[in-house]
Amino acid sequence: MKSSILIIYTGGTIGMKTDPETGTLVPFDFSAIYQEFPSLKRLNVAIEVHTLTPVIDSSNVQPQNWITLAELIRSKYGHYDGFVVLHGTDTMSYTASALSFMFENLAKPIVFTGSQIPIGVLRTDGRENLITAIEIAGAKDEYGHPLVPEVSLYFQNHLFRANRTTKRSAEALSAFYSYNYPPLADVGVNIAYNRTLIHQPDHWMEPLRVSNNFSDKVCVVKLFPGLNEQILSSILSIEGLQAVVLETYGAGNAPTADWFIRPLEEAIARGLIVLNITQCKGGGVAMELYETGLRLQQIGVTSGYDMTIEAAVTKLMYLLGSKADASEVKQALEVSLRGELSH
Repeated sequence: MKSSILIIYTGGTIGMKTDPETGTLVPFDFSAIYQEFPSLKRLNVAIEVHTLTPVIDSSNVQPQNWITLAELIRSKYGHYDGFVVLHGTDTMSYTASALSFMFENLAKPIVFTGSQIPIGVLRTDGRENLITAIEIAGAKDEYGHPLVPEVSLYFQNHLFRANRTTKRSAEALSAFYSYNYPPLADVGVNIAYNRTLIHQPDHWMEPLRVSNNFSDKVCVVKLFPGLNEQILSSILSIEGLQAVVLETYGAGNAPTADWFIRPLEEAIARGLIVLNITQCKGGGVAMELYETGLRLQQIGVTSGYDMTIEAAVTKLMYLLGSKADASEVKQALEVSLRGELSH
């Protein structure tokens, strides 16, 4: 029996095609996908397409767009075996990470993909990304269950857990990478699924539960030599601010000077949540290793371990929107909810 796949086009480079008359890039009509890619007929899938109106450049994405997308998938969840979301690359990891938290009991594949080169350009990477993402979304095991029942991101021969990804290049076709978790699948002549790494749901047939409350009272502070007390204190004093993601050095290190520690300590005492993640692409925070990280731990800074910036921001937004108590948020930040951290 064929798997049924819904392709959701949200916008982005993958959906552009050159107009033969004007030479300009215009939106691609994904409803004509079989005419454009007749090889798709050889896949054992039935494809339907939904284009969001209006489509959006991913640089303009906001939490409301995540909610719209999640609600669309919820409304279609019972009608399809899997979903492929076409999204602009700039914020794809943010959107994919956000949805991984919003879907609280997901049991079907949601595969994000896109391209660096428009799909209408001869040497586009979008064609292979799209076809393989569809194949992955429709793949089933010997029991008829989806092979990848989680939110994932496929790009240039690798399938990653979505909330482990970050965009690493504006030019390379291998635009995304997961530095702290191995690929869920490697694609060559065949698709080699790393099945022991893929999340399996507790129940396969439950109605999808979606949490669509997000708090946008979050900001990111990236440490750099030259950051001063005035700037830091101003940020920490923003009215209504609920949480700060602190991008520190190395294994979670930061200045030990009073001008830095005191404003943080006062802000935490007022109820502000401060989440520590490293600026490094690989590795994670271990505040107990050095004095420069231990001081943060002592004043109540929460460890983000090896989360990406995209996962840290969206997880905070999700938790702040769904939990009223700051202590519950802090506790949940240090627990792996959707495989977003190694702890």
